[in-house]
Amino acid sequence: MKLIMYGTEICPDCVKAKEALMNSKDIELDYRNITDNTATLKEFLSYRDHDELFTQVKEDGRIGIPFFILEDGTKTLEISDFILLDTIEDDNTKNSCSIDGKGHC
Repeated sequence: MKLIMYGTEICPDCVKAKEALMNSKDIELDYRNITDNTATLKEFLSYRDHDELFTQVKEDGRIGIPFFILEDGTKTLEISDFILLDTIEDDNTKNSCSIDGKGHC
């Protein structure tokens, strides 16, 4: 399965998701780091600003990463929508990329 992932290396959730996807034999990952350049950031913000998927994310003061687009065009914020959860270990670390440091990115 081909998959686009928007994220950044400073987001713990993104780092875990990227690692799990890169280790999956069934995933062809197109990873797009939103902090690498403004073009990629603008691309991500276009989705974030116009897609209903991000309504609650914005209301909660979150960023909305990791963000995934599957090859059939499905958009999701949940890696569990297309890969088994047991491939990602939860270390119970607080997420640093939310405004309050308590929520998800």
